[in-house]
Parts: sequence; structure tokens; C-alpha cells
Amino acid sequence: MSPGDDDFIMTINDDDEVPDLELADESSDVEPQTKKRKSADSQKTKRSKGKSADNGPISKNFMIDLDADGLDAVPQTLDFTLARASLKKRNKNSQYTTLDEKIAIARRRARQEKKSHGTKDEEADEEEEEEVEKDDGHMSVSEAEDDKEDAESAGGSGSESEAAPEAASEPESESDGESQDGSDSDNDDESEDESEEESESSDSGSESEVDEVEEARKRAYFAQEEETQSDLPDSFTVMNLSRPIMKGLSKLSFSQPTPIQARTIPVALLGKDICGGAQTGSGKTGAFLVPILERLLYRPKKVPATRVLILCPTRELAIQCHNVGSQLASFTDITMCLCIGGLSLKSQEAELRQRPDVVIATPGRLIDHIRNSQSFHLDQIEILVMDEADRMLDDGFEEELTEIIKTCPRKRQSMLFSATMTDNVDKLIRLSLDRPVRVQIDPPKSAAKGLTQEFVRVRTNRDEDRTALLAALCKRHFKSKCIVFFRSKAAAHQMKIVFGLLGMKAGELHGNLSQEGRLQALEQFRDGHVDYMMATDLAARGLDVKGVDTVINYTMPNQFEQYLHRIGRTARAGRSGRSITLIGETDRKMLKMAVKNSPKDRIKQRVVPNETLNKYRAKVDELAVQVKNIIDEEREEKMFRDAEMQMTKASNLIEHKDEIQSRPRRTWFQSEKSRKESKRASALSQKQ
Repeated sequence: MSPGDDDFIMTINDDDEVPDLELADESSDVEPQTKKRKSADSQKTKRSKGKSADNGPISKNFMIDLDADGLDAVPQTLDFTLARASLKKRNKNSQYTTLDEKIAIARRRARQEKKSHGTKDEEADEEEEEEVEKDDGHMSVSEAEDDKEDAESAGGSGSESEAAPEAASEPESESDGESQDGSDSDNDDESEDESEEESESSDSGSESEVDEVEEARKRAYFAQEEETQSDLPDSFTVMNLSRPIMKGLSKLSFSQPTPIQARTIPVALLGKDICGGAQTGSGKTGAFLVPILERLLYRPKKVPATRVLILCPTRELAIQCHNVGSQLASFTDITMCLCIGGLSLKSQEAELRQRPDVVIATPGRLIDHIRNSQSFHLDQIEILVMDEADRMLDDGFEEELTEIIKTCPRKRQSMLFSATMTDNVDKLIRLSLDRPVRVQIDPPKSAAKGLTQEFVRVRTNRDEDRTALLAALCKRHFKSKCIVFFRSKAAAHQMKIVFGLLGMKAGELHGNLSQEGRLQALEQFRDGHVDYMMATDLAARGLDVKGVDTVINYTMPNQFEQYLHRIGRTARAGRSGRSITLIGETDRKMLKMAVKNSPKDRIKQRVVPNETLNKYRAKVDELAVQVKNIIDEEREEKMFRDAEMQMTKASNLIEHKDEIQSRPRRTWFQSEKSRKESKRASALSQKQ
């Protein structure tokens, strides 16, 4: 991107542009779950109020093209009824307190201490905050300039448009005061970018030759585009689908096919291999499930056999795929089985012995069943589907994929789908594809059209301000249906505690939770019982939670593809949405890629006033001791639980020794040493 092309960047003042909603009453304490016994009528009224709040209008000054033409496909809410039925039954009576109870106790103690010392209570803080916001809302341009100069001098979040650091001219904004230091840094960035462009231009000749060779390989590997181009159907009725499938589509409120469905379904019905890519939320799950179910209607029914295998990288995505497939096949006799970790192994083995038509699984649990479940095999697989295939092609799943593909028959139909689908021939050759048809609806590495991307600058050596920035944004503006992404599980867990102490209802979703905890967190967020979901990249792929308004990136991911998957949790199926990303100095490269691959009128910068940042920084600093105490309590209780578990395990080994030793040992296709090496290699590849 050449210098001077960034004058489209729009700066949003954090106070002026977005109307503040009524602040939640912090004086109402979060009581423990054991004491929340309310009547059914009050719960119904609460849910109705929550739904009406979620569907409220967004300021047109803030969002652009709110009434843009969208897709007619209606995303389905997650349903975990079938998954919950397979969970192991656990004893509900526990002597340990939950995290929400610990947070409530800590807040109650803090309030009592404030009253005893004669300080202002939370209601006074609320009134003071409202007055500050009203004053900020009527701030003049000159006052805004002074505020930003103060912010830059204090090292806070300034108003310089970090979305295009190499700019030579100032972007239009309502408050555009800049310090001399900012202009100097911009000049340095320009010189760096110019040197980079010169070095890139010197190597352009060699790169073009490599590109020509790669394009020639792709033309020889993929099917010819002339063979696959035809008039796209504008309705499911012209696809010659069976009546049971049409009923299932009507049940899901699918009135007309999305572009990826219109291109994929006719090709898949012909039995060709497919390598498909489209933006997140464009209906890729229905694109491969509809032709699969249509073909299974004409299967031989005398001898049951497993003919379709669908692989998903995460348990939650597999559950969602199983939910959509079950609803589409509700008017047929097609059977499905869900095989993922965390659910009952015995019940899955019992279902697999019945030879279900479709198996939806994660790679690890599938290999476990192949090697250890009696009479289960993949010898009759006719269709292999890989959802989020680019993730499956990463080094982390390389060994598992190789083992599964060796087990499947050579003659089969293979379909690969992802929002960031790769067309690397070397990677696709490993999957034994036969002249696959390349179906690319949207440009690769592009965001949804209805998504507005905002960036908040985090000054150099001020990473500790991220928590205060996040708290200020969520407390003042983004108050419901918001997913916050973190790089680590510990950061997500700690932020849940901080939000709870600030009086905001938050849940968490990451790998440290049990499967029951993951399902419960998703259900609470789906039903509106919590307003914020603190998540890792576990929730970045494929999850379709209806009504997600905002996605916030606490830190920018290391890979741009992962950034696209994160922001793809909102603005799905033609809807509008917004993403907020906290950008530091080390994220400049990723930021340039986001600007380059997005519409110009959808990139903005948000400005958090220095006064607001200082206020929330002080609030977060006050909570540091309480957060540490809660984490220490959790660590102690975890040690007690682990000790009890070991005691129970030892007693069972003594009491049921003969029965346990008579069971056959479960095997794995890798040795323990090679398994650790593959995990280490996948961890290194993800860091890079």
C-alpha cells in the first residue's frame, strides 16, 4: 500500500459518536447461584426484556449501510440437547464454591470496606460517571485537541490513526490534534515502508516466475473452470431435491441458497471432489450437508453401513454440525452419530455398533474408536468432508489426518471447506483428492461486507492499559452479546474475574474447562444470562451464536487467517456487526493486512479519552488484590479436588482390581515419544 492511500480512515471519538446506554446498577451484588431461586414468571419477563434489548437499533452515525441486502439463510441457535444427553453424570453436591460465588463474596467485602472507611459508594460513582460522559459528549473541537495532546503526553490511548501509520496527510476526524512526536514517528514509518517497497520491487521478477510455476501446477491439479460454470440456481426448488430434504430446509428457514450453496450443491451431487471457500457465516455447513443427505436417501438399506465421515477441528463445531444435520434429516431415516471428546465413550461405542449413516467426529476421538471400538471401521466410507480444512491441514493434525486417510477407501468423494481455504497443491495432494473443483465465492482473506472494523491504539510500553481500555469500552458502550478473544486461557479466566468484580456478567470458554463447562458457558451466552464471553481461539472457528453484536480482540492473533475467523463471529448471514481490536506497536504488520483486505469505508479508529482511561486504570488497579485472592482460592480448591480424585482412583483400583485389569488396554497409532514431538511441532507452528 503506497503512502497517502490511507485518507479513508475514519476516527471515532469514544464519547461523541456512540450513544451511551443506561449504566448497569453496580450496587446490586452478584449473589451465589445456590441462592438464586426465582419464580418462572420473573425468568420469562427477564428473557423477554433481554431479547428486546438485543434487537435494539444501532446508531446510524456509527454503523454504515445497516440496511444492506443480506442472505436469506437464518443461522440456527446452538442446541446442546443431544450432546448433554451423552455427558457423564456427575455428583451435583459439591462442598466447593463456584467462581461466581467467590466473585460475589469479594464484591460484598469490598463494599463493606468502602462503607466502613466512609468513601463513595458505587451509586455515587455511577452518577459521577454519567456526568463525565455528558460533559464529554458536548466537548468542543478545541477541547478535544487539548484532551488528545494530554493523552499523548501521558502515554495513553491517543487519536493518531494507527490503522495507517505511514500516512503523510492527516485523515478527516472530529478531533485531529497531533503532537510533534506523532508526526516524527509517521515520517520514520514512511521511510521504513519506502525501503520495504524498494526491496520488494527488486525481488518482483523472481516472485513472478515462482507464481507462474505455481499457477501452472494449480491449473493441472484443479478441474477446469469451464467444466463447472453454469447458471446458478436461485432457489432450492430448481435443484431437484427430494421432498424430505425440502421439508428440512423449511424447518431451518432456508428460503433460498446462499452463493456457496448455489455453487456447491449441484457439483457435490455429481460426486466430484470440492475445495470450497467463502466468508464466515455464508452457509458452508448447509452446502455440504444438503447434497450428502440427498445422496443418502438412495443408499442400499438392507445392510446398514457408515458411508459419510465429517471431520471438525473442535468439539463445539462438531456439535453445531451435528445439530444442523439432525434438523435437516429430521424427515428422513438417515442416522447420525457424534464422536467427540468429553462425551460418554460407551454410549458412542453403542451408537457406532448400529452402523450410523453419518459420523461427525474430531480426529482424536475418531482414531480412538477406529483402534479400540469393536467392529467399527471406515471401509465403506463414500464421502469424506473436512470442515475448517485449513486448520485440519496444519501440522497439529497432520499425523491424525494421515492415519484417517489411510483407513478410508481410495475411491471416495472428498470435500474441503473453510473461510480461509488454502489452494496449496502440496498440502492438498496429501488428501488424495481427484481433480477437485475449486469453489471460491469471496476473495480469499476478506472480511464480511457488513462488518465495521475498529482499532484502538495501545501506546508503546503501555500494554498494561489493555485491561483498562477493555473495561472502559465494555462498561460504557458494548453491554451485551459481546465476545472477547484472548491468546491464553489464563488471561481469559482472569478477565472473567475482573468483569465480575466490576459488576458485568461474563462467562468463559477455553480448553481448561470440562466439556460440560463448555456447553454450559455457550448456553448461558446464547440465552442472554451472561453478556460477555471471554474466549480463546477455541471459539474462533465455525461457531454460530445468533445475535452476536461485537467481537473484541484483546490482543491481535499471530496469523491473519485467525483474525478473520475471530471477527467472523459477528456480521453473519448478511447482518451488520463490528469488531474492536486493541493494537500495539508489534501488531503493525497484521494491521496493514486488515486494512488492505477490507472495504475502505469499513475501517475506523476509536479514541478513548485520557481522562476515561485514567479512571478505569485506577479501578482495575484497585481490584488487583481481590483478583489475586480469588485465583489463590481456586488454586487451593483445585489441589483439594485433585487429591480427592486420586484417593477415589486408588480406592477403585483396590476394590475393583480384577475387573479393571481384565479390560483391554486402549492403544494409539503413535508412540508416546512421537506424540509429544508432534504436539511440540504443532505448538511451534502456531507461535510462528
